[in-house]
Amino acid sequence: MKRRRWQRDFWRNILQIALDKARNSKHEIRSTKFETNSKHEIRNSKQTQMKKVQLSKRYDLEERTFRFSKRVRDFVRNLPKIMTNQEYSRQLIRSSASIGANYIEANESLGKKDFLMRIKICRKEAKESCYWLRLVEMGVRPELERERVELVQESSELMMIFSSIMRKSK
Repeated sequence: MKRRRWQRDFWRNILQIALDKARNSKHEIRSTKFETNSKHEIRNSKQTQMKKVQLSKRYDLEERTFRFSKRVRDFVRNLPKIMTNQEYSRQLIRSSASIGANYIEANESLGKKDFLMRIKICRKEAKESCYWLRLVEMGVRPELERERVELVQESSELMMIFSSIMRKSK
C-alpha cells in the first residue's frame, strides 16, 4: 500500500515538474493532444471529448423532454373544443410536462434509489402521455392526425430511453 502511494506521489511530482517546465518554456502540454485536470490526471483529447459528450447528453434529454411538452401544449391548443377532449387535454398536458420535471429532479437526485425512482416516474408519465394522445379526438383535420402520430412516436421513444437508463443504472 505504501509503495503504491509512493509511486503515485512520484508520478504526480514528475508531472508537476514537466508542467512547470512547459509553462516556463512557453510550450504548453494542453496545446498538444493531452489535457490535465485538477487531480493531475492526463487525458488525451478523445477522452476529453467523450466526457463533454456525456455531459451534454444529459442536458440534451432535458431539452428533448422540454420540447416534447411544448409540442403537446401547442397540439392541445389546436384540438376541437369538445367535452371529452377537455379532460383528455388536461391529463395529457400534466403527464407530458411531468416527464421533463421528473427528469430534472432525477439529475439532482440524492442517491441511486432516488434517481431510479424518478426515472421510473418519467417512464410511467411517458406511457401515460402516449395513452392520452391515442384517446384524443381530432375531428377531420389531417395535420392534427400527423402531429398526433409524431407525438405518440416521441413518447414511445422517451419510454424506451428511460427504460434503457433504468436497466443500465441497476
